[in-house]
Amino acid sequence: MDRPNAWLNYQFEETEELESVAQQYRAFLDAGKTERECVAEIVRLAEAEGYRDLADILREGKVLTAGDKVYAVCMKKTIALFQIGKKSLTEGMNILCAHIDSPRLDIKQNPLFEENELAYLDTHYYGGVKKYQWVTLPLAIHGVVAKKDGSLIQVKIGEDENDPVVYITDLLIHLSSKQLQKKAAEVIEGEKLDILIGSRPLSKDNAQDDDEKKKNKKDSEKKIKDAVKKQILKLLQDKYGMEEEDFLSAELEIVPAGKARECGLDRSMIAAYGQDDRVCAFTSYLALAHTREAMEKTSCCLLVDKEEIGSVGATGMQSRFFENTVADLANACGMSAESALRHILSSCRMLSSDVSAGFDPSYAEAFEKNNAAYLGHGIVLNKYTGSRGKSGSNDANAEYVAVLRRIFDENKICFQTAELGKVDYGGGGTIAYIAALYGMEVIDSGVAVLSMHAPWEITSKADIYEAYKAYKAFLKEA
Repeated sequence: MDRPNAWLNYQFEETEELESVAQQYRAFLDAGKTERECVAEIVRLAEAEGYRDLADILREGKVLTAGDKVYAVCMKKTIALFQIGKKSLTEGMNILCAHIDSPRLDIKQNPLFEENELAYLDTHYYGGVKKYQWVTLPLAIHGVVAKKDGSLIQVKIGEDENDPVVYITDLLIHLSSKQLQKKAAEVIEGEKLDILIGSRPLSKDNAQDDDEKKKNKKDSEKKIKDAVKKQILKLLQDKYGMEEEDFLSAELEIVPAGKARECGLDRSMIAAYGQDDRVCAFTSYLALAHTREAMEKTSCCLLVDKEEIGSVGATGMQSRFFENTVADLANACGMSAESALRHILSSCRMLSSDVSAGFDPSYAEAFEKNNAAYLGHGIVLNKYTGSRGKSGSNDANAEYVAVLRRIFDENKICFQTAELGKVDYGGGGTIAYIAALYGMEVIDSGVAVLSMHAPWEITSKADIYEAYKAYKAFLKEA
């Protein structure tokens, strides 16, 4: 069953809206390269649309009614937004759920070292990465440093055009005969992903105060031990008031430096870091924000952390955050949460808004063409993900797929169905199976991506726009 190319359906007015959505999306990617930054940006956007913190509503003892908009945040890394519908919560919600974490390199807790007068930061990669893709790129440092006094230092280095960038070196081709004989998974080892951050040693004048200079005139020519490392520490102290031990309570992430860009001579695509899964996260949020009238059912946009490492931890989908937040929401709607919660959750419908692998003609052998996702052909429905024998998947029921087909067709939304590559080639999972544990109907539904999990990924503007339209239609009619 051939699905049409979405670009062929657009009139001028729709193309203008498509470009507006793509422009807003690029701005979101530039503002949110970490999960903390994504949540902060979503809160900023949501409050401008009239959303209020659910904690404030509960504190004030207010009762939520149809049309009210609230949000809740967990540890600055996960956010749930709700627009209250006309029907009781016990009749369920329509939920768009995506993740905002992306593969990256995390700075270790004791990372700073000097080797042969070069200073490095030691890293531990996060999520599924091809390690060789991360070398010889301009990289940026994003994150926070928590001080013992309770203060939090925001760090962002490498994004402004006047900022320095950091870098991971590779062996020159002239000496790499042995390296090139290794398997791709081994050509760059995890412990070799050290970030080069400096080469200038600290001078004696900078290292000592006036009394020390007088005392050490005789041995002024002696070399300072780890002088490059000490220079880096001095720079960190001067700019951030940061000591070496502050790395112990820091969350610093290494990501590709640079802004999201239009891709292709026809400007039909977007090239950027972190599109898995921020492309679905942003379009999910935008769909909710642009659905301004009170709907029949309560609508929810849930953006979670830790999907790339199994949805674990307090900010992952396996935590109780969403469950607890829905209980608070029920209380704010004047309901007895204990008796209503399981009925609410089991009556929900969800789109697990996650990306799909786009068919790449350069690697056609990994795909089964009749069940592959194609760039420009609209939002992708994955009835099941998992690997090989559907291991780890949520296999959506046929009735739910039929409901979505009707909604998308009636709203003239381009959609396609796909699997994640050939059956025995591998596979991957999403958060869909976790949501299904509540008994709700859920299916994976997202945007096709080329070079998924690479430092720079490619998406089609048409697919981004179709996802936005599909999510709006789902919230209104599911």
